[in-house]
Amino acid sequence: MTHLVESSSAAHRSQGRLINAVPRPGSWRARVALVALLLWTACVVTANPAVAQRGTAPPGGFADLADRLLPAVVNISTTQNVSQNQRGRGPELPQFPPGSPFEEFFKDFFDHKGQQENAPPRRATSLGSGFIIDAKAGLVVTNNHVIQDADEITVILHDDTNIKAEVVGRDSKIDLALLKIVTTHPLVDVPFGDSDKMRVGDWVLAIGNPFGLGGTVTAGIVSARARDINAGPYDDFIQTDASINRGNSGGPMFDLDGEVIGINTAIFSPSGGSVGIGFAIPSNLARPVVAQLKEFGHTRRGWLGVRIQAVTPEIAESLGLPKPHGALVASVTPGGPAAKSGIQAGDVVTSFDGKDVPEMRRLPRIVAETAIDRQVPVELWRKGKAITIPVKIGELEAAEEQGLLASKDDDSNNGPKAPAKSFDKLGLKLAGITNDLRQQFELGPDVKGVVVTEVQGGSPAAEKGMHPGDVIVEVSQQAVGNPADIAAKIQKARDEGKRSVLMLVDRQGDLRFVALAIGDEK
Repeated sequence: MTHLVESSSAAHRSQGRLINAVPRPGSWRARVALVALLLWTACVVTANPAVAQRGTAPPGGFADLADRLLPAVVNISTTQNVSQNQRGRGPELPQFPPGSPFEEFFKDFFDHKGQQENAPPRRATSLGSGFIIDAKAGLVVTNNHVIQDADEITVILHDDTNIKAEVVGRDSKIDLALLKIVTTHPLVDVPFGDSDKMRVGDWVLAIGNPFGLGGTVTAGIVSARARDINAGPYDDFIQTDASINRGNSGGPMFDLDGEVIGINTAIFSPSGGSVGIGFAIPSNLARPVVAQLKEFGHTRRGWLGVRIQAVTPEIAESLGLPKPHGALVASVTPGGPAAKSGIQAGDVVTSFDGKDVPEMRRLPRIVAETAIDRQVPVELWRKGKAITIPVKIGELEAAEEQGLLASKDDDSNNGPKAPAKSFDKLGLKLAGITNDLRQQFELGPDVKGVVVTEVQGGSPAAEKGMHPGDVIVEVSQQAVGNPADIAAKIQKARDEGKRSVLMLVDRQGDLRFVALAIGDEK
């Protein structure tokens, strides 16, 4: 500690000598030093162009950039015809004795109320933002929730020109919509940029129509990347502290090159106003969706045909994975792309089409962005080994129309039934499935495995959320049909030095993997 203090003092004394050595203003030494300083600064800026470009605000502010971008940003006004009957009807006329004065009074009141309910529909209006991406074709991008349920959509240009718009296509999963306007009025468009190049701390501009005030410009920085706010299956939001409020939805977020790197979509606010936490859909996620809406009028996403879950440390240890990584396949859709290629429940997808899958939520986006009918390599972790298999990608929208859902594998073995058995270390009481248990826990006739009849409070099973009525289909990725099978699998895991076992659990048709600590045998 003394050495550090002395070093700091020495540095301070050295700094003092440098300050004393600064030449007097006006001397030839001062002029030479000033020229040298300017040359050195120019060299630094030249060697690091990012200092003068992406990482630094323009010396004159954002005015020139805003002048160039504002004409491409539009306000969007929507109207919806709302029937008075949608408010709901009141109570019926009370019953009074014939001739009672109350009868006449309430009759007049309810007749008047009935007239109100039969009145013409009222028009509800709302406001949002958008931006022009193709001036020649008159294409405008906004959020789907801005124009959802609208009977009439009006695009208002920067010079207050009003133009009726039609919906080209929409996507509720990412919350995007593509509109078309037809006009002879000159339009200005803006291009999409590369959102992947944006770093935390980069400057951004947000332009929109907050609170219906009209074109408004705010500035801020990228606060965070890849935010998941549970808005949809492909959440990958850019977070910013640029002021975003109600009415900004659908408006663009620009980088300092004037390219759209995000679509302002949501805010986090206890008060309803901006608190410096806004979220934008990244342009690299939006661009392919907009292109599909333009070409097909709807999205065409890739589909793998699996249900997945996160790989926890316990699951990774049970599967022999070096670390929690990838997406664990909980079930496979019969007849889907994964099933046809041989992917099985219990496989862990670690890479898809050469792209790493570091966590579960990364896989759906990678698959969705893959071209339909394309064959791609999928790297899996299966029973302690890494394998690669080819998969031909299907279409998600077609699968949805057909009502296809991932379901459990029907190959599990029912096996002989055995009486209920307690597994104290797990906190479970298990039994083979009987007709009485099927009726008690409402199990379907095709359900196979071992049923959980009791769960002890505070046990490892309770901590993992297991309930009576859950059916254990597999243990250590092998089918089980009675409690004795499970006891054998647990003993084998203990003999191999494992601290937990991986169970595939069926809860009313919903499959998931659960890693339970097994402890040491007494």
